[in-house]
Amino acid sequence: MKSAVSWSAYGAAQLLPRLIGRRTRGPLFLTNCKAPAGTPTLDVCPETGRARLFYRRAEEIFDENTLLLANPLASPEDIEDTDGWTLHRLRHGALTHDAEDGTSTPMLLARSRYASVRPGVDSVARRVAERGPAARRRR
Repeated sequence: MKSAVSWSAYGAAQLLPRLIGRRTRGPLFLTNCKAPAGTPTLDVCPETGRARLFYRRAEEIFDENTLLLANPLASPEDIEDTDGWTLHRLRHGALTHDAEDGTSTPMLLARSRYASVRPGVDSVARRVAERGPAARRRR
């Protein structure tokens, strides 16, 4: 079974194979122990029986483990004053690339489950350059 996750060129894509392994379903960030009885089925990895981490703890762990990747030029003395990547960035990497590639807004909204999705600044500038008043005058 093929995973439905795609992350394009974001740096977080380097981490996903390690996080996902061979799993094709279930939560991504897991506790170190088995889920207690009564844990909702969607919050339990069907292959390991471990529970989903709370978002705040998953965010802390992800931030700590991406400090060097997010700040490759930081000196060892300065690394403690920097931040790693966020789960928000991890989650929306594919959506950003899809928006920049021209995926329709309704499709982006359906995939993200958010009420609004904005393309990146570069894609807006490119779109204006391609279809704005100056581009129309060149035609």
